[in-house]
Amino acid sequence: MKRVEVLGVRVEMPTNQPIVLLRETDGDRYLPIWIGATEATAIAYVQQGVVPPRPLTHDLLRNVIDALGHTLKEVHITTLDGGVFFAEMHLEGGIVIEARPSDAIAVALRAGSTVFVADEIFDEAGVLIPDEEEDEVEKFREFLDQITPEDFGKGS
Repeated sequence: MKRVEVLGVRVEMPTNQPIVLLRETDGDRYLPIWIGATEATAIAYVQQGVVPPRPLTHDLLRNVIDALGHTLKEVHITTLDGGVFFAEMHLEGGIVIEARPSDAIAVALRAGSTVFVADEIFDEAGVLIPDEEEDEVEKFREFLDQITPEDFGKGS
């Protein structure tokens, strides 16, 4: 498993489909995962420090985990099958909950948990960005600093 940093979300053109972009912390590969608009908004909210007036679904799930006396230790993106990613949420005490990567990432960011991606997924779908394209990554980071959750459509 490779530890990853959640760089953020953006809208892929021309399909207008949101993606979450992950980067391995001890390497140079990136992993884009196409996600839904609701999950993109949830990830963008937490990364921008937006606190909704009432808990959103991912806040609720984190609150339920906490109220039951558990902690989300880490998220594992485990499988890529036919273009579909699968994930697990690992709670302390060996509790494992299957989840979509987008939901698991949204909860992990709220809980301050680490996200990992299976080596095989990086081998299959990881993208190396050559030095001349690093400028594009910097532009993407600037984009992430300026985007708002409302850019993904109606938030919950």
